[in-house]
Amino acid sequence: MTSLWAPVRAVLSLLPSPVPGRQRRLRGTHARVDGIPYTMPVDTQDASCLMAAFPISAAAAKRLLPGTELHPATIGFGVGVLLITVVDYRKTDIGAYIEYSIAIAVTHGRRARLPILPLVLQRAAGLGQYVVDLPVSTEISVKGGKGIWGMPKHQDSLDFRISERAVSALYDHDGQTACLVEIARPPRTALPLGLAADNYCAYRGMLMKSSIYFSGAADIAVGTAARGRLVLGGELGQRLAHLKIGRKPIATVWIEKATGVLDDHFESWFLTAPTQHAADAVPMEGLETVVGLGRGEEWPAPPDRSRVSEGV
Repeated sequence: MTSLWAPVRAVLSLLPSPVPGRQRRLRGTHARVDGIPYTMPVDTQDASCLMAAFPISAAAAKRLLPGTELHPATIGFGVGVLLITVVDYRKTDIGAYIEYSIAIAVTHGRRARLPILPLVLQRAAGLGQYVVDLPVSTEISVKGGKGIWGMPKHQDSLDFRISERAVSALYDHDGQTACLVEIARPPRTALPLGLAADNYCAYRGMLMKSSIYFSGAADIAVGTAARGRLVLGGELGQRLAHLKIGRKPIATVWIEKATGVLDDHFESWFLTAPTQHAADAVPMEGLETVVGLGRGEEWPAPPDRSRVSEGV
């Protein structure tokens, strides 16, 4: 099986880096934004990343999307995709932290796109993910991620565990299990993957778009080869219950050693609704949620693993 992946690895290794030239030209320069010092680009050279994609109802997902220009990306037959991505950042300008992303695959534009097409024409179709929840380990990560890029970050209790057979991450909120994602480690494909991902987030009544670029040797499993589980609880579980999340993942990815760049360029648009009353009815966090934040790098106590069952 390993030999079958050799031609794929050879082709992928020839593809150019997804990191824009501007980010490479910035290397070695310095910035201070909202009191946080950065050595450019905003990057990490030492991280691990697990990803899992689960099928959901696209119609139900649509009801979670703000404004009028985001649409669930589908794989056909009304099936959307819930993306769980957990990154263990061990070395960054703001210290070590875990980032736990729960998002819906979307396209951005006037109308929805045909199934599968956005995967082929990613940029033209505005393919990305709408971030529903984004807990992180440290206060400074909230201050930067929300205050600068508009991401829905908040500090919570997280962990990231790696074994020979599986990788898992647990998220506790207010003393309850909010989310457990666990994947069986995919077969050793070691594909030299360069990912460019657009994040769409709602903040201050605007739709904020930021871009991140990840590179590393990825082990990937798709379809029946992908094994994993997702356990939701508490308020988050209630909020996502109507999505009709499938029990089995449709794809899993494990990158043991990843590098990444978060683009300092981002875009924003006003979120619109048919009426002022409808616009006013949308709950939205504002600047008051970041004004008083400091630059703490301390982590909360780890989540309680005794509340979740063992193994995939």
